[in-house]
Amino acid sequence: MSAAQTDPRHDRRWAILAVLCLTVFLVVVDNTIVNVALVTFSRELGASTSELQWIVDAYSLVFAGLLLAAGSLGDRRGRKGTMQVGLVLFAATSVLAAFSATAGQLIAARAAMGVGAALVFPATLAILTSVFTEPTERAKAIGAWSGVTGLAVALGPLAGGFLLEHFWWGSIFLVNLPIVAVALIAGWKLVPTSRDQHAGRPDPVGVVASIAMISLLVWTVIEAPDNGWTSAATLGGFAGAAALLGGFVWWEGRRPDPMLDVTVFRNARFSAASLAVATAFFGLFGFIFLVTQYFQVVRGYDTLSAGVHTLPFAITAAVISPISARLALRFGTKLIVGSGLLAMSSGFLLASYLDGTSSYWAAVVPSMVMMAAGLALTTAPATEAIMGSLPVDKAGVGSAVNDTTREIGGTLGVAVVGSVFSSLYGPQVADSLTGIGVPAEPVAIARESVVAAVEVANRAPAVARPAILDAASDAFLHGMAAGCRVAGLATLVGAAIAFAALPARARPADAERATIDLTGGAEARRPAAAGVVV
Repeated sequence: MSAAQTDPRHDRRWAILAVLCLTVFLVVVDNTIVNVALVTFSRELGASTSELQWIVDAYSLVFAGLLLAAGSLGDRRGRKGTMQVGLVLFAATSVLAAFSATAGQLIAARAAMGVGAALVFPATLAILTSVFTEPTERAKAIGAWSGVTGLAVALGPLAGGFLLEHFWWGSIFLVNLPIVAVALIAGWKLVPTSRDQHAGRPDPVGVVASIAMISLLVWTVIEAPDNGWTSAATLGGFAGAAALLGGFVWWEGRRPDPMLDVTVFRNARFSAASLAVATAFFGLFGFIFLVTQYFQVVRGYDTLSAGVHTLPFAITAAVISPISARLALRFGTKLIVGSGLLAMSSGFLLASYLDGTSSYWAAVVPSMVMMAAGLALTTAPATEAIMGSLPVDKAGVGSAVNDTTREIGGTLGVAVVGSVFSSLYGPQVADSLTGIGVPAEPVAIARESVVAAVEVANRAPAVARPAILDAASDAFLHGMAAGCRVAGLATLVGAAIAFAALPARARPADAERATIDLTGGAEARRPAAAGVVV
């Protein structure tokens, strides 16, 4: 008999799911709510393109770097308590972000918010899998959880646009406070406590190695356009990140109680599903970084209108996400996840042909619908595959792996796509402006970002403004097209790997799950590390 049947508190499991979805919505929406404010940050705080990338990536970078440690902490100390501590920290650092006076202060505050988010995110999925133990119900619950995460990604620009239209930019962070209050109170009353009593000792070496590896990798990619892709700094950064990865795998493999049991990646269902999540969010976050600027700078939408114009994405994700995990149960994870990534790739390819005159309904909306449908078909089934590959008492670490691949993918998406964009935008806008006689100092300013180029145009003589704006728009579209194609290539590779390596279904042995009581006691055994059917 499952825990959901034996414990009366689990009769409220759907109410518990609602609390978990509200909580995860809060931390995911902060991944994208700042994107619609990038133009505002550039104007109000003087942020360069590199600083704009760091405003987005500082949150994701710290979030991703701490997820494994936070998931392990929740398994050892209790997931409910870890989640609630994270919510309090998230609220406090949101206040710091709201009152930042410089781009550097905002980057630091965003990094601090990532600490709170890391404590919250893996706990939500771990609690979900301990409450929903029946496979069909768990698929529905994960579908709802994934749907909310996809919806949050899409609604971030809309919420940010509304707040920026009516309030000062700090409101996009202060809006977190009432949501945290509701989540804290409801979580305290409804969410059960669960933990892994057999969890091992803390692993500070693993924590430091994982944070250093991810940080170095993302920093290297973000700074590569300035340093040069073949410079010693860039090549050394990539080599250092690879060495840290090797060291992390070696260290975790020799510990009797690792923070992350790296042998689980021998399970094709676990590893291929993790890669699918990473590639999906790589493409998505890289695209969002560019499209919010495209709406505001190239198409001339205000912040609210830019957010409203992302609604087709949100609606599509909301409709498809709840049923995607059940589709995978019926047709197999391989088919659904692979098809989802193919749909995303097609959407990115279509978006690479957008320009200032592209029809919103005939070009922009179809590209967003394909991306959203693909994301929904990918994330819930892949998440179910990851969580279904581990026993319940390891749900925290399993959730952390799922969330880490998601955040690393998204962080690198912004870094790589943003860097590809910068590598093409800067030289082209400089050449164009120099060619029409713009002095060197304004040209240097325009290279920093497309928003800076617009400011250069606004300060130029009226007769020169149209030429400067056209040069900035053309350079932006050139960089955006390349960025979209990089996103499309990443998801295409992910689709190929999913079709080749992701098993359609788990073997019964892989689907066996331990039960976990609400005081933290567990009866668990690790599933086979390999041996799944295709």
